[in-house]
Amino acid sequence: MLMNKKHISAIYLRTFVFGVEDSLVSTVGLLSGVATAEISSKTIFIMGIVLIFVEAVSMAAGSFLSEYSAEEYESQGEVSPRNSLLSGIIMFVSYFISGFIPLFPYMVMNISVAFWISICLSLISLFLLGVLRAKISNLRPLHYGIQMSAIGGIAILVGVIVGNIVRVL
Repeated sequence: MLMNKKHISAIYLRTFVFGVEDSLVSTVGLLSGVATAEISSKTIFIMGIVLIFVEAVSMAAGSFLSEYSAEEYESQGEVSPRNSLLSGIIMFVSYFISGFIPLFPYMVMNISVAFWISICLSLISLFLLGVLRAKISNLRPLHYGIQMSAIGGIAILVGVIVGNIVRVL
């Protein structure tokens, strides 16, 4: 069973959106959580770098394997790994690059300022991702920008809450 170009494009769009969203939310959630737990800026930076590298590779591998499995299931036989490999590369690049958006403030600012700038940059980036996704799909940009920021914001809030709980313990 051959996939049409629109179906393949949808897979790549889904992979890109998932990579950027997950990277922004995971990275800012971790960084915000540990920043509220009063950990040193050097430790925060190391944790952020390790998270970005490990998760970019892990997400790329997961994307490749899941897309490859789905293609084989749909065709009920062996398929070329080309589309799945490209999906994995898109996941790696989108996750890797996006992870530096929330990490960057911790590289150049003190923790208390970086905390808020990191969250703001991540929420703005999520909003822009929602707008981009909506424009590509001919949907309402403002609605989907707000939706993406709100959903990501909830995950960020969880990181901050957990960090505060751990700090108290």
